[in-house]
Amino acid sequence: MKTDACRHLALGTRHRSGSPHPPCSGLTRALSLTGCLIVAATLAAQTPAPARRIVSLVPALTEMAFAIGAGDAVVGVSSFDRYPPEAATRTKVGALLDPDLERILSLQPDLVLAYDSQEALRQQLARAGIDVFGYRHGGLADTVATIRRLGRVTGRAGGAEAVASRVEREVAGARARVAGRARPRVLMVIGREPGALRNIYASGGRGFLHDMLTAAGGDNVFGDVTREAVQATTELVLARRPEVIVELRTAPLTGRGTMERERAVWNALGAVPAVARGRVFLLEGDDLVVPGPRVGQGTVRLARLLHPEAFR
Repeated sequence: MKTDACRHLALGTRHRSGSPHPPCSGLTRALSLTGCLIVAATLAAQTPAPARRIVSLVPALTEMAFAIGAGDAVVGVSSFDRYPPEAATRTKVGALLDPDLERILSLQPDLVLAYDSQEALRQQLARAGIDVFGYRHGGLADTVATIRRLGRVTGRAGGAEAVASRVEREVAGARARVAGRARPRVLMVIGREPGALRNIYASGGRGFLHDMLTAAGGDNVFGDVTREAVQATTELVLARRPEVIVELRTAPLTGRGTMERERAVWNALGAVPAVARGRVFLLEGDDLVVPGPRVGQGTVRLARLLHPEAFR
């Protein structure tokens, strides 16, 4: 190790390789030792101390913090945090559009996890001497990189590496399962007006949802649109002719028969191959829409849906 080499150099002894170092004068040894102390101090300064009090305004980052072993340090979360269940016991501090600065400061955090777009909040926190971890949406690779980056910043690098590696294995496993199989054209719906085919929003060709769909063995019908979301009219859906329609629902549908009624809404587009073949699915669960530690299992869920034969 470098520090071993420094110690041997400073003392004028043999290095582990067996080759003797040139004789060192007292001054040379002192200077060498001083240089090694500076190197050691620099390395120590680059290793952040574990965050003791964390406030998170980003549900994906909240999940990451708990998953990597920093959950005990989380004292505040956003209004929309629902997972893990322990997050519900933390103080709510607003969200993207309505962060409660006074409440955040009252929790005395040493680290706040916020969106990059919350520029005013970030500046206010910086003036208060509070470190801010910035976040922006991205693809699956960005999600994994963010897990590792959060681990370094919070002093939980080991836990973060374990989580990131697991996600990578899950995604790679799903991709391997569906390799070589025919890839259906998929419309992934992320929002629409209940009971109607209005205000339809679908995954575009950029972002973690598109990456999950691709890894799961589907071809995004809007893969050529370089945006995270596309507003799709019924005419556009007819023109794209998806072979599978997958609707993502973050919260469970309540009421007897609600699931079937919502699926039946698509019967109005009988000319669409997915509708004609009965391949319209509604998937519940926020593991499919939160770019956090569960994106791997969400990718596996999609792969099972699109290619059930690959998992028999």
